[in-house]
Amino acid sequence: MQKLRLVFAGTPAAAVPSLERLAGSGHEIVAVVTRPSAPLGRKRVLTPSPVAQAAERLGLEVIEAARLDDEVTSRIAASEPDLGVIVAYGGLVREPLLSSPVHGWINLHFSLLPAWRGAAPVQHALINDEPETGAAVFRLVPELDAGDVLGELVHPIRADDTAGSLLAELAVSGGALLAEVVDGIADGSARSVPQRGESSFAPKLGIDDARLDWSAPARRVLARYRGVTPEPGAWTTLDGARLKLLELASAHDVADAPSLVPGEFAAVGRQVLVGTADAPVEVMRVQPAGRTAMSAADWWRGSGRSGAVAE
Repeated sequence: MQKLRLVFAGTPAAAVPSLERLAGSGHEIVAVVTRPSAPLGRKRVLTPSPVAQAAERLGLEVIEAARLDDEVTSRIAASEPDLGVIVAYGGLVREPLLSSPVHGWINLHFSLLPAWRGAAPVQHALINDEPETGAAVFRLVPELDAGDVLGELVHPIRADDTAGSLLAELAVSGGALLAEVVDGIADGSARSVPQRGESSFAPKLGIDDARLDWSAPARRVLARYRGVTPEPGAWTTLDGARLKLLELASAHDVADAPSLVPGEFAAVGRQVLVGTADAPVEVMRVQPAGRTAMSAADWWRGSGRSGAVAE
């Protein structure tokens, strides 16, 4: 099998398993491109991306770039890569960089294409309460996430999956899939097929997308909660203040619970419940504005409330 010279582009933690897998694959990673260091935490400490940190541990050259401009294109071209590999970099690859590597670029995307093209495929699959998702490796083309598929895997979605937990699993299994495709390109066995079916799009989620609509049925409320957890983070408004909802679940053993209107909070035994269009859900962990995370039971007891309705 031919040993390929790879350039890897990625930024978040979900891209790290792919980088680590390729670094141990026998191919040579000649450069790692990632978004610039960003201020994180309350003290806004300038912090390298998870991919940059992993590349440093692996002793790989790091190119920090907010966009793949002419300068970055020249630096990548100078490394004479055979193949470009991208996993959640956060920027577009355009010509002439797109055609610079001998074998072009491939992309690991966390959906079953053409479903959920875009920045937040896992989140949108959960919000839409789909039974399964997966990962696909495809050839990068100018159109968004539209290239021919070189490999894919199917992953069932469990009832307790959140965007964070599901993406962590797909990052590992997808990294293994990506390494198989790279080996296939190296030995000439890789075959691609056009994407088939109706496409859907998964734009990046903002804070407004994470506000829960209690007038929806419980299943839809929980689906959105799972899709926006941990980021941007589910929330509602109570007494004019934002309340972060860190953990929700279907309510159980509440046959004797009072009927709750949508958005109405109430304590039933040791549970804190909130009404939806059809059945209550249980709130298990919250973070009130300006305070630390706590159990919903502790928050409710400390509030002195007997009932409240979200705005």
